[in-house]
Amino acid sequence: MATEQTTTELPEQRSGAAAPVDGGYAADIFTMSDAERVALWKQRLFEAEAGMTKYLVEQQAGTALGEWFEIQAAIFDGLPAQDPPVPADWQRVFFRAQALIERFLISRFGYGELTAWARANAAVHGAVERAGGRGAADAIGRVARQAELYGSEMRLLEASRERAELLITHCGIWDYRERARARGVPLTLKSPCEFCTAATSANIAARGYRPGFELIEDGDDHGCRWQASAPQKADR
Repeated sequence: MATEQTTTELPEQRSGAAAPVDGGYAADIFTMSDAERVALWKQRLFEAEAGMTKYLVEQQAGTALGEWFEIQAAIFDGLPAQDPPVPADWQRVFFRAQALIERFLISRFGYGELTAWARANAAVHGAVERAGGRGAADAIGRVARQAELYGSEMRLLEASRERAELLITHCGIWDYRERARARGVPLTLKSPCEFCTAATSANIAARGYRPGFELIEDGDDHGCRWQASAPQKADR
């Protein structure tokens, strides 16, 4: 769901900054080590693959199992060496898996099932994501870390237990996908936003917060604004 809210922007924070934000929350989401980056790529890979398995169970899609086993074999074929951790290697593994699953889902079940897969992924996400005790800031922190993996330009506008907001002024996922497309990599979706918005919204909701987003396009820059807020008492 798209939302528009008036906010007072805090000083800009791009990747590499670690200034405290609103109430003393540290913006350490912008300073991940290579090991932390690899760990997040692995977790995202698990969420996507386990989420699709969960989706198939919920859809009672037994006739698709043979094809899904082939997709799983391709996903886990030739995994990178564990030591030293190289984030770019795991990024390629995740991107390959995402592309394979998108193609499988849409060709087998239809474009309209993207949201159902996103919800299944989010259920896995809610089970494996570690809570940091920061409430809504944790939920938005995951969005920021994902964007940072691709070198996105962004700033954290607000980060508290009750509400957090992130502005991505330039989405690195767009850049990565377009470079892949130029190399001839087959991509099923025209835009990463088609799945990313559903998946990110579902992840925030799985953490118990209300998601909101707005897509932003300015020439060649593609971005978005995300919010996570605690539900009102009437919603609980």
